[in-house]
Parts: sequence; structure tokens; C-alpha cells
Amino acid sequence: MAGNSFGKIFKLTTFGESHGEAIGGVIDGCPAGISLDFEAISAEMERRKPGQSAIVTQRKEADKVKFLSGIFEGKTTGTPIGFTIENTNQKSKDYSHIKDVYRPSHADYTYDVKYGIRDYRGGGRSSARETACRVVAGAIAKQLLPSIKINAFVSSVGDIFIDKPYQELDFLKTEKSIVRCPDKATATKMESLIREMRKNGETVGGTITCVLQNVPKGLGEPVFDKLHAELAKAMLSINAVKGFEYGSGFCGAKMKGSDHNDIFNPDGTTKSNLSGGIQGGISNGMDIYFRVAFKPVATIMQKQETIDKDGNQVITEGKGRHDPCVVPRAVPIVEAMAALVIADYYLLNKISRH
Repeated sequence: MAGNSFGKIFKLTTFGESHGEAIGGVIDGCPAGISLDFEAISAEMERRKPGQSAIVTQRKEADKVKFLSGIFEGKTTGTPIGFTIENTNQKSKDYSHIKDVYRPSHADYTYDVKYGIRDYRGGGRSSARETACRVVAGAIAKQLLPSIKINAFVSSVGDIFIDKPYQELDFLKTEKSIVRCPDKATATKMESLIREMRKNGETVGGTITCVLQNVPKGLGEPVFDKLHAELAKAMLSINAVKGFEYGSGFCGAKMKGSDHNDIFNPDGTTKSNLSGGIQGGISNGMDIYFRVAFKPVATIMQKQETIDKDGNQVITEGKGRHDPCVVPRAVPIVEAMAALVIADYYLLNKISRH
């Protein structure tokens, strides 16, 4: 199966299935001599893990990371960093009813068509559990670039949106809300909606906004490897993501050029930042900000029509432990993927300058 690696220099390859013995990864290209803060890595895993609050899946996984290689006396050695995360709370029997059934809007049908075989236990390789590996790598990437601030937060759930620009938000308040929304009044409404969805056996989508500050100027490559193109690929590779926009995004399509252009200050900064910190695919030193749209989780606790592997019409119903809304747990995943992109382009820029 191709498509299991991300990055050119700072490269992550992941492996494992949702209900297998373990998931894990190999990080290649990490420079030597970086003193790793393992508590910071654990903290990132805590933010993503299941069972952390009443509004997420109740699967209980410690998500403890076991490093196998590439680290000596707390520092990176420059060799591949291998790690595993044990799966300790699988309930594969929760999925026996879909062994021969294709769940609507899941990867069941397409995996079967492509490979002729599928691991139906929790979706196997297509499960969002794989993203735990990305969070490990992202936590290390953040430590490679400690001066860069990466803050993501839930900016909408269903039709409930934060009505403030990110500059007016206190990112320190994000983790004080189980919804991971830094605006208290909005967070309360979001939490109520998610609880209602869970009670009704429903799910709901939402958006995550991510802000990158202190990004060096000059990151990004021309034509096909533009910085925003790689950020888009990174975000769209996350389970349940349906859309990506940066800077003015789709709203920019309604504007006139005279209103949209970012006018320069003498020091090279710009008076506005509708470009989202990226021009010509290269970072310009201004804040990079983007928004990621997540669909409602496909597994709902309601009966639905579908087909089995023989094409027969059947009825299926979700069972087991699932998120009624994925966005609160996806915040650290968005940050991790952004960190991987920036780390990769930072190292690529160092090479291209020599």
C-alpha cells in the first residue's frame, strides 16, 4: 500500500491498524542534537487521545509512546526515530456486524474495490487512530522550531461560529474548553449542540482555524511545491476533512483587487494580511492562517440503508464508541500536520541556500 509517508526531508512514515497490536511510525531526516521534551510529546498525545471528555469517543487508550531508535540520552542522533503506540482497548466485536457490509460514507467499499480485502475492525488502516502517529511526529517537529507558534482552535460546530477575528482571541483559553474553542460563550453553545447530537444518535461537523506566527520568510518552493499547496495536502490527508482555505479564502473571490491587495509597509510587512502570510507560494513573515472543514462523523447510531459485498440492499446501524463531533480531538492533529510542513520546508530552505 503506497501513500504511507509524508514529507521530503523531515519525513514521517506510519504503520498499523486501529485494532491491530499497535500503530507506529518512523521519522527520518530529523537533525541530530535536538534535546527532546518527552513531557511535551505526552501532552500532545493527551490532547488527541480518545476518552478525554464526555463529548468524544469513550474508547480508553493511554496512547503512551515507546521510542525504539534515533534517540540517545534524550537527544536525537540524526538516524531514523522509530516509535510504537500500543492498542490496548480494542473491541473488535463491535464491528462484526459490518464484516460483509459497506457503511455509508466510510472507506469500506473503496478499500474492498481497490485491494480485494479490508480490515473491517474499526476501519483498519483508514481509521483516524492512525493520526496519533502524526501527533508524535508533529510534537517533535515543534521542538525543531521552538520560536514558531502554532495554535489551532475550533472555530465552528454546525452552524455555531466564533464571530471574532483570531487576533482578538486568547489562545491560552483553548485548552480550558473541552470543545477547544477559546471563546467561552461560543464554546458553551458548541458543547450543548454536540451533547444534543450524541443524545439523538447523530453527528455534526465543524471547522478548525490554525494560526502560525513567527514563521521565517522565504519558506516554500515555486510552481508545484508552494507552501500553501503543501499545507492543503497535509490538512486534506486528515480523516473527515472536506475543505481547506487560507488567508481570505473563498471570501476573497467576492472582493475587488483594490480591496484585496496587501499594501506594504517600509519594513516589508503589510498593512493587511489577506494573503494569509504566503505570496507566490512563499512565506512573507506575516501570520499564516487557514481554516479546515470537517464533515460529520460517518458512523451514526441510527438505521441506514446500504449494500453488502454481494450488492444486496441491507440495513446497518452504528455500534461501539464514536465521536459525535470530531473537531475537538482534531485540533492537535491540525497543529501536528502544520508543524510537519513547516519543519520540512525549513530544512529544505537550509539546503537550498548552500
